Amino acid sequence: MNNEIARKRSIIITGCSSGIGRFCALQLKQDGWQVFATARKDEDIAALKNEGIDVLFLDYCDVKSIHCAFEQVMKATGGGLDALFNNGAYGQAGAVEDLSTDTLRQQFEANFFGWHELTNLVLPVMRKQGQGRIIHCSSILGFIPIAWRGAYNASKYALEGLATTMRLELEGSSIHISLIEPGPIKSKFVINGLPHFVEKIDHKNSVHAKKYESQLKRLQSGGGSNRFRLGPQAVYAKLDHALNAKRPRAHYLVTFPTYFMAIARRLLPYSMLEKILSSSG
Repeated sequence: MNNEIARKRSIIITGCSSGIGRFCALQLKQDGWQVFATARKDEDIAALKNEGIDVLFLDYCDVKSIHCAFEQVMKATGGGLDALFNNGAYGQAGAVEDLSTDTLRQQFEANFFGWHELTNLVLPVMRKQGQGRIIHCSSILGFIPIAWRGAYNASKYALEGLATTMRLELEGSSIHISLIEPGPIKSKFVINGLPHFVEKIDHKNSVHAKKYESQLKRLQSGGGSNRFRLGPQAVYAKLDHALNAKRPRAHYLVTFPTYFMAIARRLLPYSMLEKILSSSG
């Protein structure tokens, strides 16, 4: 792609404090994009600004912050936007029966409703200019569930359904919707989810107390060891294709577990698949 054209392209990337979001924001800036990164904490915003990135405060649980960030981007770009990468999220661990409705609702505010709010602000802009790319960072847990992650599973399943529906509805509009389904990636995602588990789940008094002991150790260790875990550059490779390909894919699988489970879901009897899922929880 012509570098002069690339320099004029603009993108909003959410959840840029660390991991996938931060890596992709820095890499796209290096590739010539006008990047608008978002984060929630002052120290993360300052760190990104030190890297020369345009940073905005955005909290998916705060509708006003979503609208404010969007309006700032519109002022900076003169009313245009080429791409949106919805990425900011957290993982609420805990058995489904230990989740209060409020806890589940908060998970959906951060991982689903906020994404929808921002996406629907961006869509009229893309329709007016006649093109755009909307990419959602989903998860392997968006199409295959594991135990103890019910809230996160549900939020990603909902995202996949909504995004796929929107893709069908936008057919022929030159606005493309893609889902990236990473699997295990080196990031602070698991560590960032620990406070939510400790605060929201009464793990000591749960019927699952003994099982929670191993779950807590896993969270404290950042997810434990995983030989299939890749760096955020693996996600960036898929994002790059989704942004630049003439015909971007609907789904981008990233790590080996994601490919394996996508195939297993199609080929294995459900009873066998369930045994695999039970052993991975």
